[in-house]
Amino acid sequence: MRKRFSRFGMVLIVLSLAIFIFGCSAQKAAENQPKKSESKIVKIGVLPIEDNLPFYVAEKDGIYTKEGVQVELVSFASAMERDAAMQAGQIDGQVADLLAVALLKKIGTDVKIATIGLGATPKEGRFAILSSPNSGIKDLAGLNGATLGISQNSIIDYVSDQMLLDKGVKLDDVKKMSIPKMPVRLDMLLSDQINTACLPDPLASLAQAKGAHVLVDDTYKNISQTVFLFRTKSIQENPEGIKAAVRAYGTAGQALTDNPNQYRDLFLEKAQIPQDLKDSYKTPTFSKLQLPTEEEVESVMKWMVEKELIPQAYDYQELVDPSLLSN
Repeated sequence: MRKRFSRFGMVLIVLSLAIFIFGCSAQKAAENQPKKSESKIVKIGVLPIEDNLPFYVAEKDGIYTKEGVQVELVSFASAMERDAAMQAGQIDGQVADLLAVALLKKIGTDVKIATIGLGATPKEGRFAILSSPNSGIKDLAGLNGATLGISQNSIIDYVSDQMLLDKGVKLDDVKKMSIPKMPVRLDMLLSDQINTACLPDPLASLAQAKGAHVLVDDTYKNISQTVFLFRTKSIQENPEGIKAAVRAYGTAGQALTDNPNQYRDLFLEKAQIPQDLKDSYKTPTFSKLQLPTEEEVESVMKWMVEKELIPQAYDYQELVDPSLLSN
């Protein structure tokens, strides 16, 4: 009896030691593994603009979960605040224009473009130069001596120059006035305080609905794009998470394009479409994920050098990361 108990006791001791050793090993291995939230979370800065709508669609439809990535959308009231957060490393990515990409690199924040947001085709992300309701300016010939409201050294300034040059208007014939805040620019146009202004949609459509006249818009040619960009450091630390976030943006963009009515309420809310346009303004469509062309990037870089915004043009390879579009 004592012998049987002794053997049984030995077995219990051996099993207990094995469980203890296994438990310690498993705990140590778990501690050495990066936590899921640390390895996968991607913080994206967003503004209330239509270019960011796929982020909210992906959130609503659970696309981030399907891609195995945690995404945190961080809202900002202005591009300046968003870019400052990008510089400080508080967010990993954002949708912005090519000027913002170059300016971030200029101040020492290395970033890479993953894909176009809006603007893969001329119909996406419209900009327009409009004349005020009572200006009497009905065509581009009337721009000679007129005041053009813009945001100096911005994508608005770039697009204005390209449209005017393409249509044979001499830039020196137009008096530019820098009015950085778009709502103020819109109000000054509609109240005839300035003759003309360059505005993006939906404000361009709102101005038109309130009596302004479209002199030219950029739907005839692909002049501008927004791009989805990331801090290079974030890409290096979390390449698979970044790729997954890009895939989710692309999947959501296609869902939105295929079923715009399904996301109509979400669009009106997140893009802050003016009340006067809620019934008439179309939900945007998004092209499949793709990089901007070298020509599109080079055109912006050349303009920025001419404006002395950057000391020299960045090469295409310095600005894009094609690997982020791979699975």
